[in-house]
Formats: sequence, structure tokens, C-alpha cells
Amino acid sequence: MSPKNKKKLNLIRIKLDKLDNKLLTLIKYRTLLVKEVLKLKEFKSEIVDKKRITFILNKVKKKSKILNIDPRITNRIWKNMIWSYIDYEKRNFKKK
Repeated sequence: MSPKNKKKLNLIRIKLDKLDNKLLTLIKYRTLLVKEVLKLKEFKSEIVDKKRITFILNKVKKKSKILNIDPRITNRIWKNMIWSYIDYEKRNFKKK
């Protein structure tokens, strides 16, 4: 890699690092919202809502196409996020 391209790469990586920090802030906020949702669930069986998951994934797919983002990327990200939060909810579920 040329020195010029190395410098460009470093600048892009700095932007990516800043973006990652913003994403972490959003994930923290999302986690707070999930905690609120979890408080409302009375039974552990309410944690996985397949209709909701399908709705979300379809919505993300449509928006991805509109924004010209590869839907395979966003689908994978959202599926991982959804199932990570389902796991979180299962681990933190407390019967009332």
C-alpha cells in the first residue's frame, strides 16, 4: 500500500472508530428500552415474538433497498441484534 493510501486508510479508520462510538451509545439506549419492555412481560414465553421479528426484518429489508444498502448485510446485523436481545431477555427475565 502506498503511503498516500495508508494515510487515507487511517483517516477512514478514525471515522469508523467515531461511528462505532455513536453506535455503542445507540445500543446502550436500545438496551434501556429492551429493559423496559422486559418489565412488561409476564411470561418467559412472551420473549420471542415471531410475528414481530418477521415484521422488523421485512421493514429493514425494504428500507435497506430504498437506501441502497445490501439487504443481506442489514438482515444479518438485525437478526444478530434481535437474537442477542432475546438471549438478554431470557437471562434477565424475572417472574412477577
